[in-house]
Amino acid sequence: MSFHSLQNHWVQLTSRLNSVGQWLPALFIRLILFWEFYEAGVGKIKGDNWFAGIQSNFPFPFNYIPADISWFMAAWGEYIFAIMLLLGLFTRFAAVSLLVITAVATAAVHWPESYSSLGQLWEGYAISNKGAGNFKLPLLFMLLLLPLVFSGAGKFSLDHLLTHFFGGDAKHPITSDFIAKGLGLVVIGLPLFFVMQTIGVALLVGGLLLMVADRFITPNG
Repeated sequence: MSFHSLQNHWVQLTSRLNSVGQWLPALFIRLILFWEFYEAGVGKIKGDNWFAGIQSNFPFPFNYIPADISWFMAAWGEYIFAIMLLLGLFTRFAAVSLLVITAVATAAVHWPESYSSLGQLWEGYAISNKGAGNFKLPLLFMLLLLPLVFSGAGKFSLDHLLTHFFGGDAKHPITSDFIAKGLGLVVIGLPLFFVMQTIGVALLVGGLLLMVADRFITPNG
């Protein structure tokens, strides 16, 4: 079999995998995240409010919000946005919202109180809390949410159906400009703002500057 023939087979294989990839991966991510956040939301709705005991741990601006309101927002946010993920409805909005909820929870509950180096910080990459934090699980959740923010819910979703219903093109063009790069920095900087404020602010400001600069850098911008 010649190299050209192998190349053609590889292109056909990856093309078919790409086709399946528009349906299944996002669905599987949505299903597992739905269950995790739905279960957490239901637990809070039916449980007692324990946020008052950690009010001082919440990052700005949530440390100024009364514990009862924070509890309500966290409980119903996890519950409603989880259902939206399951349905694939307004998925990007739901994913960003859960990204913020998870980042705030990480800062308030799972993040080490102090650390002197990145190596010491990484000791908190664990499920159990033994003095070094336990941010492994929420970090994994946030990493799973990012593909839904950047790539959407996939074709097995109400978002996909609504796109067709309203006459939109399901295959949106990929626009790689400074606005896109800026949006990427903003999405990543937003959760980082709550756990590593300096880095988060730098990414947020850098992202906003890129989006503004696009008007002056991009031809006919």
